[in-house]
Amino acid sequence: MRARTPGPPGKEEQPCTTHPRPRTATAPSHPALSHRERQVLQHIADGRTYAATARRIGISVHTVDGYLRRIRAKSGARTHAELIRLALLPERPGH
Repeated sequence: MRARTPGPPGKEEQPCTTHPRPRTATAPSHPALSHRERQVLQHIADGRTYAATARRIGISVHTVDGYLRRIRAKSGARTHAELIRLALLPERPGH
């Protein structure tokens, strides 16, 4: 890597607009989930597919997808990995 040289005195470095920095991932928060949302989340974290989860708890695949969308909205999780991470967090007292 090349060393950065300072710019002219009194002129601060401006952020690059053509190549913005990627947003840093934030840990999803642990929201208050319903019993069914937590159940669906646990099945997915255990490695089951949406179809296997649906069969096991007696709902449709579309309903599994709906629960996961609500969980993402409540928690801020954007990726499947963040959902798994959320499932591994200990539940907060009172929830």
